[in-house]
Amino acid sequence: MDKKTEEFYIRLKEELNNSTLWPSEYLFKFIVPSEKHKIETVESAFNNMGAVITTQPSKTGKYTGISINVKMKNADTVIEKYKELSSIEGIVSL
Repeated sequence: MDKKTEEFYIRLKEELNNSTLWPSEYLFKFIVPSEKHKIETVESAFNNMGAVITTQPSKTGKYTGISINVKMKNADTVIEKYKELSSIEGIVSL
């Protein structure tokens, strides 16, 4: 992981810890290329967690927005999910 990415996660953890009482509901938002296996990979990362997942294709259908509302234990578990999904080619975390 490069230094800029590492600094981003450190800053995110501080913000989450300062603004949230854990455990708490957290809303993940991603944009991925509209390829079935990429969408399924994101969705499967939240299996058995009681997540509410909604998908919305872009106007052109080239990309799909994915919103996942799920109860997370703490800031570290949120960051672990972002890191886990960052390996998907073309994913954008919002």
